[in-house]
Parts: sequence; C-alpha cells; structure tokens
Amino acid sequence: MIRFENVTYTYPFAEKPAVRGINFEVRPGEVVLVTGRSGCGKSTLMRLANGLCPGWFKGRLEGRVLVDGKSTLELPLKDMSRLCGTLFQDPEQQFFALGVEDELAFVHEWRGLPAEETREKVRSFARSFGIGHILGQSIHELSEGQKQKVGLASIMSQEPKALILDEPTANLDPESTVELAHRLRMLKESGMAILVVDHRLYWLEGVADRVLVMKEGEVAAQGNFGLLKDDGLRASCGLRGWHVDDARPHLPESAAPAAESSQPERGFRMEGVTFAYKGQAPIFEHASAFLAPGVTALIGDNGAGKTTLARLMTGLNKAQSGRFFFDGAEIAASDLLRRVGVVLQNADHQLHMKTVAQELEVCLELAERLEKQAAKQKAREGREDAAAQQCPAVSRPRAEQVRELLELFGLEGLAERHPQSLSGGEKQRLVIACAFAKRPRVLILDEPTSGLDGENMRRIANALRLLAEHGACVLIITHDLELMKLSCSRALRLPLTAGKNTGPAPHNADKE
Repeated sequence: MIRFENVTYTYPFAEKPAVRGINFEVRPGEVVLVTGRSGCGKSTLMRLANGLCPGWFKGRLEGRVLVDGKSTLELPLKDMSRLCGTLFQDPEQQFFALGVEDELAFVHEWRGLPAEETREKVRSFARSFGIGHILGQSIHELSEGQKQKVGLASIMSQEPKALILDEPTANLDPESTVELAHRLRMLKESGMAILVVDHRLYWLEGVADRVLVMKEGEVAAQGNFGLLKDDGLRASCGLRGWHVDDARPHLPESAAPAAESSQPERGFRMEGVTFAYKGQAPIFEHASAFLAPGVTALIGDNGAGKTTLARLMTGLNKAQSGRFFFDGAEIAASDLLRRVGVVLQNADHQLHMKTVAQELEVCLELAERLEKQAAKQKAREGREDAAAQQCPAVSRPRAEQVRELLELFGLEGLAERHPQSLSGGEKQRLVIACAFAKRPRVLILDEPTSGLDGENMRRIANALRLLAEHGACVLIITHDLELMKLSCSRALRLPLTAGKNTGPAPHNADKE
C-alpha cells in the first residue's frame, strides 16, 4: 500500500538531503513504526508517504514513493488524501469547522454525501471514538486529547486505505492510549495499512509488525519490535523505553501537612476554589490542593480539567471563589502570575525575542528585578526573607547563566538562532529554560515532554529534579508514564477533594 524505493529527498534551499536511500513498505493489514531521535527524518518520511513532500513543500525527490501502486508525483494531493489519511501531532491545524459535529460532517458535505448519510456517519464514528458527549461543543473548548480523538474520527469516517499517525499518543492519557492500540489491531484486521511515527514505543508492543529506527536521515535498524530491546541501539539513537511500568498507583497523594504539625508550612496551597466557564456547570467546586517542594504529577483523564486547574493556579483564569497561599501566607489571586511560572503546550505563544539568547536574557533580567522588589518590600516591613526557599538569587554574569541554561537543555549552538526557526522539540526546551531562568517558587508545566525523544525526555526530567532540589514546587500535567517514573515523587489527582467545611465534593466536568 505504501512503498519507498531508494528514496532520497532534499528540502528547498537545504544543503543536504533530509533522508537518504530509504527502502521499505507498508502492506495492507500491517502496522509499521518509525522512530528515532528528534530531527532524524521521521516527519519527512511521513510527508513523503502522504505526498506533502514534494507536493506541498516542493524540494527534490529521487527514487519513487508509491501509494496503492501509484506514484505520489502523479497524484494530486486531494486524491492522495482519499487514499491515505493523516493525523498530525497538532490536530487543530487540520480542523476546518468551529464545532465538533460540524468538523465530523464537513468533509462528507463537501463531497456531496446526502444529509442523512452524513448524519449517520457522524453519529457512528462519534460513538465509535467515545466523543458523542462532546458533539455540541466548540473545538476550542476541548482538551488536546479530545481534539486528537475528533481528528482521528474525522479521518476514519472517510474510510481511507492507509493511515498515517504523527505522534498519536503525545496528548493521550494511558487509558486512551490502550484504546488506540486496540483500535489499530482492529484496523489491521480490516486490511488497513498503518504507518505510525512516534517517540513512545511501549504501547505498540504486540501491535507493530515492523520497526524502522532512523538516525541522521538514514535507516539505522529495521526489524520486528524485538530489536527495540537492544539497550545499545536505544542509547545510540536517543530512543525511549520499549516497556514502561505504570508509576501512577505507586505515587503518594500530594497532601497538606496536618493542622497540628509544629513544622511551618512550605509550599503552595489553594483552598475552596470554585470555577465554571460562562454558562456551563462548575469544573471545580470548593476544591482544594497542596503542592509541597518537589515534583508532583497532575493526573486525570483527558478533559478532566487539568489545564483549567493550571490556569487557576497561575491567575490566567479567575476563580469565582477561593484563596491561595505561599508557605502559609495568603496571596491575592492577582499576584499569582508573578510568583508562579507556567509552560503551556503551545511553545510558539511564549517566544517573542529575535534570538534564543535574548529570550533567556529577558527572563533572567525579569527574575532579578522581581527579587530586588521583593527584598525592598521585606526591608520596608522590617522582616527577614523567610520565604526564600526558592532557587537562590545569582550574582554571576548573565552571559554565564545563559550559557549554563543552554547546556542544561541541550541548546548549545543555537544562541543566535531566531526562536521561531527552531524545531518543535527545541522550542519546547527553550520555553522550559526560560521558565527556569525566572527562578519561580512554583513552576507548572503542561505536557512538557509530548513529542520529545528519549534523550530529551530524560534531559527535562533531570532539569525538573534539579529545580525541585532548590526548593521549588514543580507541577507537571502529564500522561507521560516514563516522565512520571523518572521525576515525580507524588501525585495530585483529579477530581480534587473539596476544601474543609466549604461545601460538597467537586464536580468532575467532561471538558476543561
């Protein structure tokens, strides 16, 4: 169904090929996994298979890529999309409609399918993917995992002969990942050819028929899933683990110290928080949570409210009621953003300067300014800075601090690059480095390792542990079982418990 014959491809204006001498095939009823370190050529293989290279990206293709026996050079992209459905890592980029139901119906209406047949397809595939309850919602109200399910349902409703998945588990909770693996087995049995590009490996054990490991644009190894058990191969190619134990049941609950404790409270606490989006039922109702110094995993199903909670803790969303505390001292919700660092999923929205170095320099300057303001305030009040359990202020030259941050996050050599010219993984590491530069008391990261290879996932885990060792409270919103195992010492689970004497248990909404 998909066949590469001695394929070499070079992007426009590039000095060397992105991939070289590629030979492989995906037969009907087969799942082939492509993995490797970030930048190894995986995404280019995907674009070659669905015709975007060179059909959209142009460039020079040597050799042949065949889909259903036809050269991708001979097929218009609109015909390619009927043969070969593609789910991109960020499904929002391929949505056309504003509502879920309209999105599922769009392509069938565009192709002239009768209204009743379109309605039946929408109902059938919404039911099949477990998204019937969100048909009436706006696309922009969905969690990232829910968007992914909508995108996959839309593609599968078109009944393509081949399916290409780009990092399909990046934003899925472990239970939804198991569901996806089961669905791929069913699609294999129906005769579909499936090409999966992913850094996460464990979920495809027993599903993938063959594996291609890429390195620097070439196939470094090819065989069955068992080849991923080679420790040397995984280390040399920056791969993740082939088998991952679920750490969630073993993580103790993040809980505030007992009221009768003689020890002063250290950490961040919210109490009695209620929040609802306009015209909707409450997502949190009199909810309380506590973050101690260390690394805490925020755990919950797709759509349980994890991102909403992060926005409440940073003041980006305004709670209808509730109180917030640092080390036992109450702080106004309007001051949260000055004290709590946040790394959102879309790195593009957090990068503003002309160079990588400038991004870090601005954050270091901001941290120094805030620390000076805090010190002056304490001096005016005539009290010691008892809250300084965070990463200590640094008087070393700023250029030296920038260099250390670049090295910590594997960004050496990119100091003068424009941030928007970086790869997705590089941008992701840069925004985390910027958050570190601000030396926050509390740092919240939303899926910081989605789409990262094993080498960079471990790099992030090490950096988070380092920050926690300096007394910071780190909260990771993540479905990444490998990251949890490497870095997290406790868990905050949704739904949250209600605050003491503040009302009933919280409402667990279907969306965030």
